[in-house]
Amino acid sequence: MNPLFLLVISSLFFQSVYLGVEAAKAKPVKGTTRSQIIVMGLVYCDICSNNTFSRHSYFIPGAEVKIDCIFQAVSPRTSEHISFSVNRTTNKYGVYKLEIPAVEGIKCAQDSAIVSSCQATLMWSSSSVCNVPGYKSTSDEITVKSKQANLCIYSLNALNFRPSKREITLCGKKN
Repeated sequence: MNPLFLLVISSLFFQSVYLGVEAAKAKPVKGTTRSQIIVMGLVYCDICSNNTFSRHSYFIPGAEVKIDCIFQAVSPRTSEHISFSVNRTTNKYGVYKLEIPAVEGIKCAQDSAIVSSCQATLMWSSSSVCNVPGYKSTSDEITVKSKQANLCIYSLNALNFRPSKREITLCGKKN
């Protein structure tokens, strides 16, 4: 994967984590161990249509993404699930984010006994050039948990759109 892409992703991810931790510190939930959950990911234009972020790729602001999540509630007497589906629009950096406030019984899914998952699906692109779905759905996630702030972040793999016709002048012929 392109090192520049990893650098940009890492900086956006850690900036979001820092801001989320600061927000969680500002509004603690007293007398509980409930976790605030953030689901996030990004959308980019794969200008060379090779499913990687190249030097010609760029992040797409205004793209719409559908997020579907299911969380298992931790309850001693019953097996409860909370599921929902929402649409989010990417910001100017191509990042979409869903913040779920603390809900009693919902914890971060780092314990193998807790079943939780989120999936993101591309709906449409705001780009007139890059509007054909590439990686249009993801359920692969990295879960990061901050014990101090009761914050859990589900970072989903990047999604992409591509142009309807490959940019041969920028990317060369496809092998």
